[in-house]
Amino acid sequence: MEILTALARRKHFARAAEECGVSQPAFSMRLRKIENGLGVALVKRGNRFQGFTSEGEALLRHAHKIMHDLKVMEQDIKSARGEISGPLSVGVIPTAVTYAARAIKRLQSRHPEIVVTLHTATSFAIQQGVDNGTFEAGFTYGEGLAGNLLQIDPVYEERYLLLAPKKLMSMEGDTVTWAQAAELPLCLLEPDMQNRRIIDKVFGDQGLAPNVIAATSGFLASIVLAVDGAAATIVPEQVAAVFPPMEEIAALTLVKPQLEMSVCLFTRARELSLPTVDALRSVCLE
Repeated sequence: MEILTALARRKHFARAAEECGVSQPAFSMRLRKIENGLGVALVKRGNRFQGFTSEGEALLRHAHKIMHDLKVMEQDIKSARGEISGPLSVGVIPTAVTYAARAIKRLQSRHPEIVVTLHTATSFAIQQGVDNGTFEAGFTYGEGLAGNLLQIDPVYEERYLLLAPKKLMSMEGDTVTWAQAAELPLCLLEPDMQNRRIIDKVFGDQGLAPNVIAATSGFLASIVLAVDGAAATIVPEQVAAVFPPMEEIAALTLVKPQLEMSVCLFTRARELSLPTVDALRSVCLE
């Protein structure tokens, strides 16, 4: 089961073997033994991994459930002693990193034996990771999540600020319109990230062509550009709140429209859930 689920995650024989702690020849031999025992081919073979056969996909669904139920069993035994512990791998979109980190702080103050790994990724990669078992949970936008196979819990509403060098600004007050923002040199997230697609849609719906001079995979570079006076950036309030007020930067609420996007905690919908995931959900929904 570990061999199959590792191959589904890595989509590469050598990397899957490394994850399982065996050599690639040993990995391939074990996979062959599974196929010989079942009398079917489970993977499409070529010079590289080409995917699972229909029989392999069917077995993989069972493998995911078996591996999940094994984790639940191990954690339930520990929680019966009053101890919730174990690893918890969580995918998070860049805009939700601040919220997720603070949720993890609350979680570990109650359950210090839970060891959390936060992985920053695109919303699509997080959904894939939750589906194939790479992540036990994910923080992403509720928009686009398919609810039939997922448990989805909204945790907060994301609102947006323009961080702009004051030397580039001619407007006054504590708000700015999207039309005014479009006239400034902007550094935004990369186009394949959902936050960027959301922002592009707001500009597009108003017939605006923003002056994007740079794109990054995270907010730190864009904030550095703002501090240096080179460009403005658009960030969620949660991200801006991490930084102290900066004399050279104006933080303005974006209006016309004033956009809000729901950010959710989501997991696979299962009959048995991991105690570590239940504990995370509890601190997020309190």
